[in-house]
Amino acid sequence: MTRIWNENGFVENDPWIVETDDVKATGDERPLLSVDQLIEQADASNEVGFGVVVRPADDVRRLEPYLYRLELVAVEFPAFSDGRGFSHASLLRERLGYKNELRAIGDVLIDHVPLMLRCGFDSFAVSNPTALKRLSENRLPGINEHYQPTARTARAGETYSWRRRSA
Repeated sequence: MTRIWNENGFVENDPWIVETDDVKATGDERPLLSVDQLIEQADASNEVGFGVVVRPADDVRRLEPYLYRLELVAVEFPAFSDGRGFSHASLLRERLGYKNELRAIGDVLIDHVPLMLRCGFDSFAVSNPTALKRLSENRLPGINEHYQPTARTARAGETYSWRRRSA
């Protein structure tokens, strides 16, 4: 079972659905579109509040003209060893200025959550049993010392960009 988690805890009744041939959004559910579907629908309407799934091989720069119309960007992690989603998140937050919800979906493991938070992710679709248990216990692993700046600002008072300490 997949549950949505953010820093406030688990989210109940999340409306976003990744559609497949077998699963379609119904009722109050909202579809997460592929990048191509998003561009097609956004170009054909003036709607806002879209959700999109960014897959590892997608070019997130294609979303730039549509970012103000997006409510949620879900970045897919198909395997724990595929780190392209970290780059997508950094590009979206730091270079493209995306401000709304950024969600990690797919193979989200507990060890990656603190690093994903630093890259700018807000929420996580978690199905790994160990990750679910640790998140329910509010037990995140982490490292307090960081040498590189990220989407999250350093704690107040830190002055060296190469020597940061997480809060």
